[in-house]
Amino acid sequence: MINKKVDSAKVALKGVENGMTFMLGGFGLCGIPENAIAQLVALGISDITCISNNAGVDDFGLGLLLQKHQIKKMISSYVGENDEFERQMLSGELEVELTPQGTLAEKCRAAQGGFPAFYTPAGYGTEVAEGKETREFNGKMYVLEEAFKADFSFVKAWKGDEAGNLIFKGTARNFNPCMCGASKITVAEVEELVPAGTLNPNEIHVPGIFVQRIFQGKNYEKRIEQRTVRTK
Repeated sequence: MINKKVDSAKVALKGVENGMTFMLGGFGLCGIPENAIAQLVALGISDITCISNNAGVDDFGLGLLLQKHQIKKMISSYVGENDEFERQMLSGELEVELTPQGTLAEKCRAAQGGFPAFYTPAGYGTEVAEGKETREFNGKMYVLEEAFKADFSFVKAWKGDEAGNLIFKGTARNFNPCMCGASKITVAEVEELVPAGTLNPNEIHVPGIFVQRIFQGKNYEKRIEQRTVRTK
């Protein structure tokens, strides 16, 4: 069995270059690859395209890359929690491609499965469909959406083994799994890394064949995006 373990985020991100396209898992601030993002910031790469459900907040998640003006283009669904994102978008500093959330997930899943494109009814008759092929099926109109093409996928799992098998926890099991294997290289960071054969095969969400590099992350902040508490 191939051992895909690497010692650090620095080693895991070997080959990352300016101008590349990255997929980054997570939902809001839940299940985001914090260590990989920190390393991207440290590397100082620029002109990158990021595919992610959201753009983090001003000082956390992808917001850290936005602060350094390292992102050229964002392809995402929800971007309402980041003032710097808004400023860069409105000023023309940042190119933005808003995508319906289900379509974004399916574009990842199509890339993962090796499908070049698929038809979806989402976005028909709106700006989303402009310039795209449309077709009628059983009396309903659909839009042809192409699968994503990315250089790296950065995902975060709760537990994984040295062969790259992954188990996700809670809300982190959303965009992370469908981004695994959806790019040329998938890098997984995990809270707990165990020897191959340790995990229960019936509990594995993503098999190691979809992962090229895996490392144990550290110092996870796991910040809450919006904390609401009950008053006395």
